Amino acid sequence: MWLGVAHAVGAMFRGIGQGARGLDPAHRKDGVALLLLALMLIVAAGTWSSIQGPVGDLVEMLVTGAFGRLDLLVPVLLGVVAARLIRHPEKPEANGRIVIGLSALVIGVLGQIHIACGSPARAEGMQAIKDAGGLIGWGAATPLTYTMGDVLAVPLLVLLTVFGLLVVTATPVNAIPQRLRQLGVRLGVVQPRPEDEPYTEDDERYDEQWREALPARPRSRGRGPAPQAYDPDVAEQEALTKRRGRPRRSAVQQPDMNRPLDAVDVAAAAAAALDGAVLHGMPPSPVVADLTKDVAVERGERTETTPVPAARGKKARPEPQRQPQEAAADSGVPDLTKAAPEVPRDLPPRAEQLQLSGDITYALPSLDLLERGGPGKARSAANDAVVASLTTVFTEFKVDARVTGFTRGPTVTRYEVALGPAVKVERITALTKNIAYAVASPDVRIISPIPGKSAVGIEIPNTDREMVNLGDVLRLADSAEDDDPMLVAFGKDVEGGYVMHSLAKMPHMLVAGATGSGKSSCINCLITSIMVRATPEDVRMVLVDPKRVELTAYEGIPHLITPIITNPKRAAEALQWVVREMDLRYDDLAAYGYRHIDDFNRAVREGKVKPPEGSERELQPYPYLLVIVDELADLMMVAPRDVEDAIVRITQLARAAGIHLVLATQRPSVDVVTGLIKANVPSRLAFATSSLADSRVILDQPGAEKLIGKGDGLFLPMGANKPVRMQGAFVTEEEVAAVVQHCKDQMAPVFRDDVVVGGKQKKEIDEDIGDDLDLLCQAAELVVSTQFGSTSMLQRKLRVGFAKAGRLMDLMESRNIVGPSEGSKARDVLVKADELDGVLALIRGETQP
Repeated sequence: MWLGVAHAVGAMFRGIGQGARGLDPAHRKDGVALLLLALMLIVAAGTWSSIQGPVGDLVEMLVTGAFGRLDLLVPVLLGVVAARLIRHPEKPEANGRIVIGLSALVIGVLGQIHIACGSPARAEGMQAIKDAGGLIGWGAATPLTYTMGDVLAVPLLVLLTVFGLLVVTATPVNAIPQRLRQLGVRLGVVQPRPEDEPYTEDDERYDEQWREALPARPRSRGRGPAPQAYDPDVAEQEALTKRRGRPRRSAVQQPDMNRPLDAVDVAAAAAAALDGAVLHGMPPSPVVADLTKDVAVERGERTETTPVPAARGKKARPEPQRQPQEAAADSGVPDLTKAAPEVPRDLPPRAEQLQLSGDITYALPSLDLLERGGPGKARSAANDAVVASLTTVFTEFKVDARVTGFTRGPTVTRYEVALGPAVKVERITALTKNIAYAVASPDVRIISPIPGKSAVGIEIPNTDREMVNLGDVLRLADSAEDDDPMLVAFGKDVEGGYVMHSLAKMPHMLVAGATGSGKSSCINCLITSIMVRATPEDVRMVLVDPKRVELTAYEGIPHLITPIITNPKRAAEALQWVVREMDLRYDDLAAYGYRHIDDFNRAVREGKVKPPEGSERELQPYPYLLVIVDELADLMMVAPRDVEDAIVRITQLARAAGIHLVLATQRPSVDVVTGLIKANVPSRLAFATSSLADSRVILDQPGAEKLIGKGDGLFLPMGANKPVRMQGAFVTEEEVAAVVQHCKDQMAPVFRDDVVVGGKQKKEIDEDIGDDLDLLCQAAELVVSTQFGSTSMLQRKLRVGFAKAGRLMDLMESRNIVGPSEGSKARDVLVKADELDGVLALIRGETQP
């Protein structure tokens, strides 16, 4: 029976507890606040009016006995805490801070009061302790006075009181002068200044909101005057300035720019400009936040109800009949008759979505798919040791020079050396080997002088290298609100700034380096940057991968205009197609009077360009076309003349047509990177090379032979005088796979059938063959099977004259069966024996096997 009664009583109390936990959090907080108000009334009645009875005796014993002479202030403290819980129930994170601050404040004050009243002991009775600081003051002051005396006990208690006051008011020590000045401004004692604007509760609430939205953001460290250094205020101003100069691309219909903008439109535009800023770590100003907080609901309604234009080649679907309230909402006038829906708390991963075809909506991949890197080091013990070694070398060789500073990058550190008067720069450059010996590193590079500075730079590799993640570079570009779809991330330079550049401004680039130097990682970062920042309607790509294993991860992405090309002969045909596409684009530009493809696309979107009357053609904006060749040497070995002619023609003319070329090779020799190609490819990126000659081929200057590999490179964009040393960004295979999978889930690729000529079969025999088809087939079979291309052999085997044999050899040369003539030597056979059937089918104009 006893156990049964105990179980019943326990179940009853547990049920009450579960019911309390099931209450709404707001009701629970209000209940705590009302409980504190009730305690305030009881304590005030017991201390202020000396209520009689058991409650009065309990209050005197607990409150007066604990707080002593300050028992009259206990109801005030309870009332303040209750009022805070009622006014700000959404800030539970500040309760712990206030409890700690009030505890330290009460203990410090009561301890001082206890010492001021003569430090009565327990032997003098409880009444003496109540007339002093109470039990709390006795417990705080007695150990201090017993161990160190009143002289040191009082300052310690004063410091504890000040600490509690600072914690309660959330004031750091370095902000005390500013708070005192603000207090003086409010009291009218001090003249106000522009920077003395009071910090309102709205500002504090806004700061807490955007800090809570970014819990995993790494802490940045100061680097001094580094270019690309991140400043929230500067980045915000630059972003808003770019917004005013050029609107962001969007698929929704743009409002009429001629009508006057009301306050709601201005606020909505400011909110759209700050969508990506809060998400990726750039806090906007509180003024703009307050301006946009009231129109978030309307922006959500506009996003849902604004009509999206029909895709290319499709007719717009009729919209259902809507009510006048909905039409008023679409016209920009807020509907005050409807209740405002709840504002979503989480921001969307990307603000813009583009309509492609039918009802397909393409969303760009989120930057959360790319990993974040930690903050870079600004200084280490190794840097100090190198500075000491350089100073020792200058002292031993009696050179009037000293190290004035250094900038640490992820791979190398550049030490700045200032020369004394009448000291030649050659004195420093002549000590290259001695400096390398002193710092125990063979890869020492001297820059004389540093561009823009009166100092000599000495670049020495770091013993502790750092990784540069692609996601960090792209997040900086997204925070700056740069909406260029061709902006790609390259890495981080020696001064710690991120290196980003637009391929549309380069306009073509040559990437070269030895095996293992980081060339493939650079290509992966380039393609991933395009996939993250651009939709298939913005950029289309042609990928050429003769190695057949480097770019297979990107097979099937919607940005491709043709499957990844692995056959060098098909690659040469694809380059010829790019030349034809360039000519077609220039025909449109010339016909409509535009000088650049961006101007033409803008006119097409705005409806300023229309096809001629009677024409069935529908004008569409041209996307950027990016051609990436992963290994140029293989193409130059198979068809050097055709490949070189196509590359030269593309690089000379295709900039204004929106076609850009990226050439990569691991054999930067003069027979691969010819003089014509170098003259028309202005931007270069050189990774570590094996010889000085290779460095001169890529950069036209030495330097690449002293790089240390694994992403260490020299970047020379168009218009720069000297290359910039940088550490290339790195993206893992898992990150690439995640981004590729996101793109595949959004849309399937749409290929062009006319890119590779091999896919479009010939229907008749070429005119230049004439009646010699049988002889040409026999000659091709003979040459391919024997792998020996000789005119005299054709004369003997086919029993033809010299003129006929020479003509057959010329026909085979025009079809890339044999190479060009080399005097009396036999010609090179470019087709293998297992490809004979395809060659014969190509000659006959039949379907190739």
